[in-house]
Amino acid sequence: MKVLKRLERSRAFWFVILTSCLFFLLRLPSLFEPIWYGDEGIYQVIGNSLNNGRLLYSEIFDNKPPLLYWLYAILNSDQFTVRLASLIFGLLSVIFFFFLSKKLFANKNRIHFMTTFIFAILFGLPILEGNIANAENFMLLPILIAAFLVVSQKKYFLAGLLLGIAFLFKIVAIFDMSAFLIFYFIVNFGSLKKTIKFPSIIAGFFLPTIAVSIYFLLNNTFIDFVKAAFLANISYVSYGNKIGGIPILLFIKLAVLGLFTLYLFVKRKAFTNTFLFILLWFAFSSFNALFSQRPYTHYLLVLIPSLSLMIGLILFDKKYQKTIAIVFIIALLTILKTFGIPNFSKSISYYQNFISYVNGEKTMVSYQGFFDRNTPFDYEVARFIKPKLNRNETIFVWGNNAQIYELVGVIAPTKYVVAYHISNYKDGATNTKNAIEKTKPKFIVVMTNSNPIPFPLIGYSKKININKAAVYERIF
Repeated sequence: MKVLKRLERSRAFWFVILTSCLFFLLRLPSLFEPIWYGDEGIYQVIGNSLNNGRLLYSEIFDNKPPLLYWLYAILNSDQFTVRLASLIFGLLSVIFFFFLSKKLFANKNRIHFMTTFIFAILFGLPILEGNIANAENFMLLPILIAAFLVVSQKKYFLAGLLLGIAFLFKIVAIFDMSAFLIFYFIVNFGSLKKTIKFPSIIAGFFLPTIAVSIYFLLNNTFIDFVKAAFLANISYVSYGNKIGGIPILLFIKLAVLGLFTLYLFVKRKAFTNTFLFILLWFAFSSFNALFSQRPYTHYLLVLIPSLSLMIGLILFDKKYQKTIAIVFIIALLTILKTFGIPNFSKSISYYQNFISYVNGEKTMVSYQGFFDRNTPFDYEVARFIKPKLNRNETIFVWGNNAQIYELVGVIAPTKYVVAYHISNYKDGATNTKNAIEKTKPKFIVVMTNSNPIPFPLIGYSKKININKAAVYERIF
């Protein structure tokens, strides 16, 4: 009872409760979105395939580490359940961010209240695609807990372990790991006794990857795992950074990051630990967001924690306020140049769309069309096909609409489930053609806005055109 009474009188307690409630309300509409987002469609197909005995990477493919796909599989690729899990991860992220900010700013001027509010708003609104269950939504929680452990608890092995788990959601967690590792090195530079703990965070980081590697070795899919989750991303990152065939932009960004880190190291005695931690994390998170040089909005989710802390640092550190502000503005302008200015009005429309639908002021088709004008037609394609399928029959979709498999309720018959994967990999067309000949899908859906299908539709007859989809049915 005394604990409850103390909590009732605690301003921090009520702030966290109210901010968490606000975050929950901001994310609530995401639970009721239609199945529309292409990447989630891929994750759903993979999750269902894994639950039906297919081997990840060798028999069903995407180019991320395995934890996101395993999470989808555990949750049966049900969008409501996965989005609910994302919301819960987000709520816990808000709470841990509050404690991290409180520790960094040591309660001065209640800055941790402001930074947590900013974090919750940016993470809760759909403006940075926090409403979609991408890898970034799940990796932020272990990263934030790791940051708190590094700053306050000095639990380096456990922090490394959590960062290793985040890495298995998406490999860009290596940049958070690097920021925390360099912070530890700078703060403890010159102390041989303390540097004995230096390898513990590294050991913790690699332990999850070693465990997962053993799993893939036992399944004889280790090479497929390495190629898909790591090597495939080299060309992906290089492509956006190339000038004249050489990834010059990546080298420039690495040079800027290296020089900035060197500056902080040289001036380390003049700065507080809070200053060093936040600036290092912000620098590496900015590099993370700009790493592939592709303007996908959800890449900015990894920047929200350090950006929120940077705003607090501008108010907290009066001595270097101008320096911090200059770094912040330069980084922000670079990010806006790459990703564009966020459309805040779309967030307002997002909630208006939800409220109008709940109140019966919008039809289902109009509600679905808000997210993507092709979404109602994906549902129409599924409604046409689903009643005509027998228990063990399937379909093949030539296009980037993997979500149609989920809408129809079937397993993709091919290793590569979207057209851009089939086109981008050397074995894509051959592998897909062989799989189709073997499984003989009852229907083939050809999206007319994709490249021409790379093999003939022998034995299939066109049944109907639905918007940009031509549906073919097997006749023998």
